[in-house]
Amino acid sequence: MTHLQHAQPINFGYHLLAYANMFKRDFERFESSYIRNNNCPLGSAALAGTPHNIDRFKTAELLGFNSPTPSALDTSSNRDFALEILFNISTTVMHISRLSEELILWSSYEFGFVKISDEYATTSSIMPQKKNPDVPELLRGKTGRVYGNLISLLTVMKGLPLAYNKDTQEDKESVFDSVQTCEISLDIVTAVMDTLIINVDKMEKACKVGHLSATDLADYLVQKANLPFRKAYYITKDVVATANKLNKDMSELTIEEIRSSNEEIKNIDNEILSYLDLRNSMNARTSFGGTSTQRTKEQISYFKDWL
Repeated sequence: MTHLQHAQPINFGYHLLAYANMFKRDFERFESSYIRNNNCPLGSAALAGTPHNIDRFKTAELLGFNSPTPSALDTSSNRDFALEILFNISTTVMHISRLSEELILWSSYEFGFVKISDEYATTSSIMPQKKNPDVPELLRGKTGRVYGNLISLLTVMKGLPLAYNKDTQEDKESVFDSVQTCEISLDIVTAVMDTLIINVDKMEKACKVGHLSATDLADYLVQKANLPFRKAYYITKDVVATANKLNKDMSELTIEEIRSSNEEIKNIDNEILSYLDLRNSMNARTSFGGTSTQRTKEQISYFKDWL
């Protein structure tokens, strides 16, 4: 979907791979932050360093840091490392929240694409027929809490002069709370996905609403009939209008019905029917990163190797 409106046919695995890409970027973001922030503050003293003969490189090595922090003055007041992990966590839980939102939509009667396990849903307090997606809702709600921790520390830091100020002790609660919230959220969303029931028939039926292969007709007219895309676009709109009048999905039209839609395609080749088939439409997207079965399996293989 685009704009939450039916757009083009894709497979469900491909849809979930989009989230796999998001979580992979999250992982890489945490890795990058660790490398950038794994510097030892020991030996910076109050703000100006120390006159004592110490070896900051040796203590950094012994404590498992990459190196000592380069500026004692910056070290005493810097909380970028805390802000960075709070941002990284905020991005991760935002991705969890987006997935949770889709699970909530998909599990509704209007969609019916998935069923959430009873273990992660509850009944209504007064309506015994209800099955509410409470756990995805809670995951979605935790995002606001984590965002609040990030904004809170940004606000604390925004007007602080160098060097140390007592305000900076406010970083602890925000960071510890966000780390714990993120770890719990990741465990729970994994469990929800592991127990999810997929309603394949409902998904396939939904693909027959909204003329998802319309773009395929326009592309066909450009490639086979050598029409400019703008003209192909408007011819396709005529075919969509015909399908609407007949109360059919575009993929269900006969060749005669397609030809009668517009004078310019009255002699269109019969092969167009195969282009409008929903599975063929999906599998036609063979470009790198596309939704075809071949490309989807390649992406799954890539993620298995990466993991």
